[in-house]
Amino acid sequence: MDRYERILALHRSLKTARYPVPIKGLMEELACSRATLYRDIAFLRDALGAPIESEGEGSIRYDQKEAERFELPGLWLNSDELHALLAAHQLLDRTGQGVLSSALAPLKGRIESLLAQQAGGKRWPVERVRVIASGVRRRDELAFRLVASAVLERRTLAFDYLARSTNERTHRTVSPQRLTHYKDNWYLDAWDHDREGLRSFSVDRIQHAKLLDGTARDLPDAELNQHLASSYGIFSGTPKGIATIVFSAKAARWVADEHWHSKQEGRFLPDGRYELKLPYSHAKELLMDVLRYGADAEVVAPEALRQQARTLLQLALSSYER
Repeated sequence: MDRYERILALHRSLKTARYPVPIKGLMEELACSRATLYRDIAFLRDALGAPIESEGEGSIRYDQKEAERFELPGLWLNSDELHALLAAHQLLDRTGQGVLSSALAPLKGRIESLLAQQAGGKRWPVERVRVIASGVRRRDELAFRLVASAVLERRTLAFDYLARSTNERTHRTVSPQRLTHYKDNWYLDAWDHDREGLRSFSVDRIQHAKLLDGTARDLPDAELNQHLASSYGIFSGTPKGIATIVFSAKAARWVADEHWHSKQEGRFLPDGRYELKLPYSHAKELLMDVLRYGADAEVVAPEALRQQARTLLQLALSSYER
């Protein structure tokens, strides 16, 4: 830990402490000698104006009245925070010239300014932090802006929707609930007034969007979470069952570290394979993720889901038997 991070950690320890902090404990926390710690305390107090006061022998604290008002001057970030800021910069940079680029440009500029302050005049090689998109679909910037405005301004929205699965075009009037980013693509969770139910719409399939004057109907968070977050994937709903998938010992090293669902249950089997259980509503997306593991994944239950996986694999095999 360098001096910069020690001083930041020291400040945060004193800022959050309810009681005097022992010098010995600070030495252990900051991994430094007593002499180094006292130099840092002196710099924090004398150069930065921290309201440090001694509490008997061997402990210090911030003055209780001044602690709430005192903050370190300028920008102070530890290594993890700095790395997160670099990643955020790359995420913004990835928007390119399309959706959100103009709206986020000031924020991207502000992050660059913060990074410059943190570097003390040096330039951070931000190009060495990479965020690679996968499966990003083309989006209409105007449609995205209207959808986002409807969500934030709580207004009803009308649009034509071209369903990807059927290529059928329908007209929808909805009360937007949430704008969701999932697997590098955007979805609108909304109450469909004509169908009287919650639906999820892929924003890239929304056309001719129009903000209406009506106030959007707000649904309780509990209802939204139950319907939209209770089962696997973006195409969620009331779970139809619990899927059980067994992965080979080779794939287990990856799957065991993956987050598939907030209510998933996983365990290693005695032979090194990995068993994953999770709720699902619609089988299509779940099977797409399972089948990408090929022969290293087996759908065990329920039987109907197992048969669907078998059918998909047989259809794929038939394409190679011509």
